[in-house]
Amino acid sequence: MNHQPRLVVIGGGASGIFCAVNAARMHPGIEVIVLEKSAKLLSKVKVSGGGRCNVTHAFEGVEEMSAAYPSGHRLLKRTLHHFSPLHTVAWFQERGVQLKTEEDGRMFPASNASQTIIDCLLHEANQYTVNIQLHTDVQEILRVKEGFELRVIQSGRSAPLSADWVCIATGGQPKRSGFEWIAALGHTIVEPVPSLFTFNIHDKQLHALMGVAAAGVLVRLPSLGKDAVGPVLITHWGLSGPAVLKLSAVCARELSALNYQFEVVVNWAHPYHESSLLAFLKQHRELNGSVSCLKNPLGLVSRLWEYLMQKAAVSLQRSWSDVPNADLVKMSKVLTADAYRAEGKTAFKEEFVTAGGVALNEINPLTMESRVCPGIFFAGEVMDVDGITGGYNFQHAWSSAWIVANSIP
Repeated sequence: MNHQPRLVVIGGGASGIFCAVNAARMHPGIEVIVLEKSAKLLSKVKVSGGGRCNVTHAFEGVEEMSAAYPSGHRLLKRTLHHFSPLHTVAWFQERGVQLKTEEDGRMFPASNASQTIIDCLLHEANQYTVNIQLHTDVQEILRVKEGFELRVIQSGRSAPLSADWVCIATGGQPKRSGFEWIAALGHTIVEPVPSLFTFNIHDKQLHALMGVAAAGVLVRLPSLGKDAVGPVLITHWGLSGPAVLKLSAVCARELSALNYQFEVVVNWAHPYHESSLLAFLKQHRELNGSVSCLKNPLGLVSRLWEYLMQKAAVSLQRSWSDVPNADLVKMSKVLTADAYRAEGKTAFKEEFVTAGGVALNEINPLTMESRVCPGIFFAGEVMDVDGITGGYNFQHAWSSAWIVANSIP
């Protein structure tokens, strides 16, 4: 009796399912099994983008796109040539899913529902007879003469499972211990640290502004010499939004080393700096002297404007013509250098992303196959790759998973 070749994919998230459905489609002669330790598939797809699923980011070219990955940008320079956002859009479009591009470049299903992406992927899995096994936890992978033997716990019972090839697509892990079974194969693990998190700031007056947002804000981390420009959202724990999340990704390791105790400086009036804003406010006073100071010239939400002027110790109960130069100076300082002390972090919504994982120099970027243990492949965030917010992490999942599927002999 001839043995049917078998690919076992460990992990039922975006990269695992994408690898499985493409491998089953490309290689109809092999058996494809997906092992997922939880009771649900594609859970991160479900919650991504507030339930809309930020599938990818509008393609800007490989060089520009790869720059969005603080960890792994060299790998992405290779993988994006094989499967870029253009390929992602075409892949879903061929299966009846239209994607739309928003102003900031993020791409979502036209339905605005992550379930559209989930339904598409599960339909493919069903169409190509992918064997999906839930409540199945992989404890160990052993190299044997015929390929690999996996020791799994399935619904509380231990059982062996053979495989010719294994794709590890288990996602990021909060602690190194979550990678130990991979390290046992001989792989080096880069210590995992959180990425994509918001800055906790213990300021009840700031918390009272929960839900207030501002666009085009410059956020700086003075001690690290890093900054980012983009929307900022005030939450009940501090500061969030794309500018903050980008910094959390770019500075993931440095902020971990600081135990998440650091100074944050916000320029709410970007692109003005202190002296240019002072000149602008003086001109505004000349041209709008009879207007109440409650009406701000920067387009900030009224509650934010009032909060910042309170920090500057400037009264708004007067017209602009009554504001002395000394108060304009105080306004300019607070608006362009609003300082906070961050003490801790909070995961962004339900999205968990880590920097760290399997060391990239031990993975062939053309195939995603292990250089240490041939026949083992990797897809998605289990590798030491993390992107900034905006669909980049999902694009890495699609790209690496497609390459694995295409590389199975």
